[in-house]
Amino acid sequence: MMVMTGKVFSRAVRPPYDWGALVFHTESLGVRSMPIALLTSTFAGLVISLQFGFFLARFGVQYTVGRVVVLTLFRELAPVLTALTVGARIGSGIAAELGAMTVTEQVDAIRALGADPLRKLVVPRVLACLLVLPTLTVLADVIGLVAGALVVNIQYGISLDLFFQGALDTVFMSDFVSGVIKGAVFGITIGLVGCFKGLTVEGGTEGVGRATTQTVAITSVTVCLADFFITKISLYL
Repeated sequence: MMVMTGKVFSRAVRPPYDWGALVFHTESLGVRSMPIALLTSTFAGLVISLQFGFFLARFGVQYTVGRVVVLTLFRELAPVLTALTVGARIGSGIAAELGAMTVTEQVDAIRALGADPLRKLVVPRVLACLLVLPTLTVLADVIGLVAGALVVNIQYGISLDLFFQGALDTVFMSDFVSGVIKGAVFGITIGLVGCFKGLTVEGGTEGVGRATTQTVAITSVTVCLADFFITKISLYL
């Protein structure tokens, strides 16, 4: 895995660049993942706004719900939930696609033709994941915040102006950037794991199924682990 990662990064920064493949995979991995990202961020914003609005009312500071919601979304929920839901779809799809190519010897055929499978198959997918996850994280930030503002306005009578003013007074650019950086790291991780499991499939079509399942499990655990370390580092910067 580490050897493949080093080779992928070295090939990614050296020309020639396959812009067509990058655009294709960005569309297939990103645009087609928007529905699940939108649903996840919407319900995340609804739930945390309801919860925090209810508990903050006990202390008589219900009007500060916007401050809590924006920090929770920007720093944690938006990047992590997006990576867990969208990442499961992206990672399993990459593993299944490359796994099918591996067991049908298409990858060997690429080598036989003198092409580099890593440059042709892995680099565009990893770069697409690097672009897709931060973008979907930003979209999740916006949608979750709007959903949270609407639900507390309807449920608790807190005006939209008060909600967004509290959010703007509390959040800093570092809070927003922290979530975007997490999305980028998660995207690279998901792309690398999916490609590695797909290219190392053994056991025919049954192996493809196992690789797909393992990709979902590994990426979920890796996202949670990476989230801890990135959060710990960002708190001291």
